[in-house]
Amino acid sequence: MNGKATHTKTRLDRGRGALGPALELVHTGRAPTRAVLTAELGVTRATAGAVAAELEALGLIQVDSRPGAAAGSQGRPSHRLAVNDSGPVALAAQVHADGFRAALVGLGGRTVATAPGCVTVSADPAQVLGEVVEAGAELLRGSGLRCVGAGLAVPSAVAEPDGTALNPLHLAWPAGAPVREIFAEQVRAAGIEGPAFTGNDVNLAALAEHRHGAGRGAQHLLCVATGHRGVGGALVLDGRLHTGSSGLALEVGHLTVNPEGRPCYCGGRGCLDVETDPLAFLVAAGRDPGPEVSLLEQSRELLRTEYDDVSVRGAAEELVDRLGLGLAGLVNILNPDRIILGGLHKALLEADPDRLRAVVADRSLWGRSGGVPILACSLDHNSLVGAAELAWQPVLDDPLGALG
Repeated sequence: MNGKATHTKTRLDRGRGALGPALELVHTGRAPTRAVLTAELGVTRATAGAVAAELEALGLIQVDSRPGAAAGSQGRPSHRLAVNDSGPVALAAQVHADGFRAALVGLGGRTVATAPGCVTVSADPAQVLGEVVEAGAELLRGSGLRCVGAGLAVPSAVAEPDGTALNPLHLAWPAGAPVREIFAEQVRAAGIEGPAFTGNDVNLAALAEHRHGAGRGAQHLLCVATGHRGVGGALVLDGRLHTGSSGLALEVGHLTVNPEGRPCYCGGRGCLDVETDPLAFLVAAGRDPGPEVSLLEQSRELLRTEYDDVSVRGAAEELVDRLGLGLAGLVNILNPDRIILGGLHKALLEADPDRLRAVVADRSLWGRSGGVPILACSLDHNSLVGAAELAWQPVLDDPLGALG
């Protein structure tokens, strides 16, 4: 081996420990150029170049060595880095009260393909997960792309380390269903490569938003969202989901916001879960929920088209006040630096942002001293993107070990 080749190999050996951090920087959009990658990793330019070349050889990123210079700039422009649009994908699946959906998601949170969603969910978890995995397998066969693994989002707390769905309250599934084990079996049976993971849908939405959406850059990110039924919450601390000692943290749907309110599926009364979800909104607005589309879509459409109606506006204000009360309590306990809202809560924020922010400020200890930014989630199908993040994590941790 000649001297130049020896030096190149030495740089690559030194840089292999930086492959994962480098890939995560490109994956989350924080290293658009080799110069930024060099600075973020704290390595030499040559080592950063070797790391980028290795990630490119693995089919994960693309390196543009001849980018055009920006107008008015001086000097040679740095190599541009981007995820490989034709690289591997993860299979992402989501089950909710009104159906399921499967998708292929690449690096960067980019959705490559989506299967039409099913609108009925049976009481048999194995049947449902078999159907959603088969939908994903069909997408994979049609794409011809390599699969790094599979992730599943479910509307339930998922207990660790067993991966059981403890409280699928809005599905007819039995409490404690071993969803991770069932999902992994279905993934293997479909001949899909890579490990299989399962998580709570709002946790995964928060993870996706933190890496690719409205939560990017937050250090202490609180996410609260309605699903098609019920309310969930999640906390991302320094880039990692806070799931508690056994995966059950942030069950915010069961905070009491109306002691005289509706009975909740958990056995309590007046919880966020039943006071601020789509069904609660439709009932408060005096509308009979129809079977044609999901409750969430019916609620969004009502806010879009009939917000000036007295009953609709009154229902929205009622839910905003209760949501604000719950958020203020969470602010007092968790002290987040950003709050993002999804599902119907996103639509309520967009309909009357000043009212919600005023309620939170009025009820939280530190609200009047600047307040916490409250933003709408920005990603389409963020729980699906978050499910894919679970499957991508082993690759982000060790690209060469996972794919080499």
